[in-house]
Amino acid sequence: MQRPDSPSLRIYPVKTRAAWKKFHQLPRAIYQGNASWIEPLALQLRQQWAPRHPFFQHAKACAWIAEHNGMVVGRISAQFDQLQTAQGRAGLGQFGQLEAINDAYVFDGLLSAASEWLSGQGCNEIQGPFDLSINQQCGLLIEGFELPPMMMMGYAQPYYAQQLERLGFASNAELLAYRGQPDFQPPKSMMRILDRIGNRIRIESLTRRDLNEKQALLRDIFNDAWVNNWGFVPMTEVEFKHTVNDMKLLVRPGYVNLAYFDDKPAAFMVTLPNLNEMIADLNGRLLPTGVIKLLWRIGRKQCKTARVPLMGVVQEHQQSLVGAALSYALIAATKPYLIKDGIENVEQSWILEQNRGMRSLIESLGLKIALRYRIYGKTLDSSGHSETVA
Repeated sequence: MQRPDSPSLRIYPVKTRAAWKKFHQLPRAIYQGNASWIEPLALQLRQQWAPRHPFFQHAKACAWIAEHNGMVVGRISAQFDQLQTAQGRAGLGQFGQLEAINDAYVFDGLLSAASEWLSGQGCNEIQGPFDLSINQQCGLLIEGFELPPMMMMGYAQPYYAQQLERLGFASNAELLAYRGQPDFQPPKSMMRILDRIGNRIRIESLTRRDLNEKQALLRDIFNDAWVNNWGFVPMTEVEFKHTVNDMKLLVRPGYVNLAYFDDKPAAFMVTLPNLNEMIADLNGRLLPTGVIKLLWRIGRKQCKTARVPLMGVVQEHQQSLVGAALSYALIAATKPYLIKDGIENVEQSWILEQNRGMRSLIESLGLKIALRYRIYGKTLDSSGHSETVA
């Protein structure tokens, strides 16, 4: 793809091993010297794009590189997920993995390539960033650039949002990341609720082995709990299994808890030690010594931060006293294990800005908004050109 207003800029799809190497290595140049950026593990990046990844059982994607005078200056992906159509969002396409120098021609070219490809798939709307699905890493960082992101949360240059908004992209959703200490004082509201109906709640702490046996149950709770959330796409059986396998090595005693109400499964919460803290000095490489360092850090619990990536209450109990009690009970069950392991800072993310119920609960524990992410969107016409989504 040749930009007529910048003849030396070349944008082309990623197809060869050499091109994929350029695609994955570009962020290293974009964030050079930035102490807050943490380079992801190269192995995880390659696995995400592997044809056997369960995401590609119901979705297709394409990636592009932008080169200027032989130098890689940008990249982007576009993906079309058939499960979006099943959720009543026919014609919705997504972009992601956007990284580029601060140049209007580069952003114009990359977003044009993604938009035209999605238009060719029959899409009339583009949304992002998603890497590659809403059930993976998503959202563009717009506040909190001074903080290193926790695992499965993205980072970005401040000018990314400016370039997208210059192109007419508008906010479709705001995602919040709360942070705070695990040794909080239980609020009176928490104690009152638990005193009232806590005797009807039973917490089961799951081990790594339990995760294999409880996968179907946890997936059912997840898909039921999140079905009414903005942008929800259900996790398939193979996707959920893939997610569980990815996190199993990080699971510690007391960090994954399943809640029963009147002996019926009703909620669960997953807390994980922050992988990003443990790989910050590995520069994305596990070989030759990175894997040994990582396994040692996991085994010795050499980590001061943790993240809650999953927490859900079944619809039956949402927006109710029981739902609040289940959430508080799960948090209370996890708290002593975090303190015992020396965890000093916990992130709960991501939380939709309009989810006032969950936000109030989190804020009652003393957690504060630390980072803000945004999902952008535009409409597309039949030629792939776009118009701002109001």
